[in-house]
Amino acid sequence: MTASRLLSAALPIALTACLFTAPPGRAQAQTPFPSSASSSALLACLIVPDRVAELGSPVIGVVDEVLVERGDTVRKGQVLARLRAEVERAASNVVRSRADSEAELRGAIAGHDLAQQKLERTRSLAAQNFVSAQAVEQAEAEQRVAKERMQQAREQLGTSAREVTSAQAQLAQRILRAPFDGVITERYVNPGERVEDKPMLKIAVISRLKVEVVASTSLFGSLRLGQELSVQPELAGSGPRTARIAQIDRVLEPASNTFRLRLDLPNDDGALPAGLRCKAALAGPPGPARGAVRSGLELTPASTGPTGARPAPATR
Repeated sequence: MTASRLLSAALPIALTACLFTAPPGRAQAQTPFPSSASSSALLACLIVPDRVAELGSPVIGVVDEVLVERGDTVRKGQVLARLRAEVERAASNVVRSRADSEAELRGAIAGHDLAQQKLERTRSLAAQNFVSAQAVEQAEAEQRVAKERMQQAREQLGTSAREVTSAQAQLAQRILRAPFDGVITERYVNPGERVEDKPMLKIAVISRLKVEVVASTSLFGSLRLGQELSVQPELAGSGPRTARIAQIDRVLEPASNTFRLRLDLPNDDGALPAGLRCKAALAGPPGPARGAVRSGLELTPASTGPTGARPAPATR
């Protein structure tokens, strides 16, 4: 089940705020999670990858090799798979050989030099009345033709160089590379299979995670962008982590009387997997701030002690 369907099916939870302060500037640092809070004081949430992409080939072909397996960590630009490319590789070699050959240009330059020398000798002889003016005109014409051939050879060499670039681009289309750093989550093909429209691999970014949160509409207008929440994953041995509100939906869901938030959760060490259910609690008093969603509602902080005293801020 996708994250969207899972969150849509979540029952609305009435919330009261649980106040505690997280160390500022440490987005990945663990913060105390209110263990004494009841289930009604927590927000239901789901941890998902920051980005997910299904990778396919831009051209039709047959898979030659797949270099990664499910669960492998890859870097941006890393080769993941290759299609058969014998024809494209042969064409690339031909145009490269043509581009590297300067024999035609050297011949054209030599012909131009010879025509230039002949023209100079003919003009010298014409000045001494040994040849006619017609001979001079003929030498001049031959010199112009040789010059045009030399220019044509230069242009042809430049065209060959551009053909090499085009052939390399066609060959590169048969190599599948990682578009960003991430983890391979699915492998759909094996060598020998023909690919056309279907994806070959699926990659996800887990160095930074998203937390999809479902909140009661009673909190709408009290939460603000950038506000910290403490997220407790439903994973044995995993402590709470601090996440920040990155997005607040402006359209409410009247059927469930809820709205959604998206939190940014750093995961540079990759210790926290995606796909976990979690609970979230407010990590600081929600005051007015730039970017806040306003609805005229206020969130009243809940007391945690028998006398109603607020907990003291945590130290670094």
